[in-house]
Amino acid sequence: MQITYYFSLIFAKQIINSIPEQFTHYAKQYYIHLKIKFDNTALAEDFFDDTHLLGVVAPIKDYYFVWQLNQLFNFNFVLNNSLEIQLSKRNRNYYFSVYEFTIPNTSLTHYLYTNQYDGEYLLPELKHLDFLWLVKGQSVSVPELHHIIEHIRKITSVQLVMELTNEKIKSKENLIL
Repeated sequence: MQITYYFSLIFAKQIINSIPEQFTHYAKQYYIHLKIKFDNTALAEDFFDDTHLLGVVAPIKDYYFVWQLNQLFNFNFVLNNSLEIQLSKRNRNYYFSVYEFTIPNTSLTHYLYTNQYDGEYLLPELKHLDFLWLVKGQSVSVPELHHIIEHIRKITSVQLVMELTNEKIKSKENLIL
């Protein structure tokens, strides 16, 4: 797949080089946009290798939900400002918090995203979800994942927990850190 993108970009570059000088600026802007789009697709595929994604409906503040998760799982989710996701829509910026916890001595990292900020959604196709929990790194067994889901359901303010498939999410590029 990446080989196809590479050849497409080489071909696009050859076309740009053959365009008259007065139109080169516009062609280069299109080429850069094309290149970024290709890179995002490949990046999304790589990012979602060895991941599991959970959706949570819990109409509470993010810091309170994180505190409950930390108490329940004995985790140490911490707000990571450097991972905060910024989306620009309708001439406004929207910021989505990301909490992070890495299990010591493993390559397993848990990320908790807020899905809503000021009326906008990180994943617009999943507006009903308040939080997204991404487990990334070494593979997590199915029983271990079900254990996490069952424990999240024990939190009184949680109304729904569900496993999401990456293929069905249209705007999954928004989750890439």
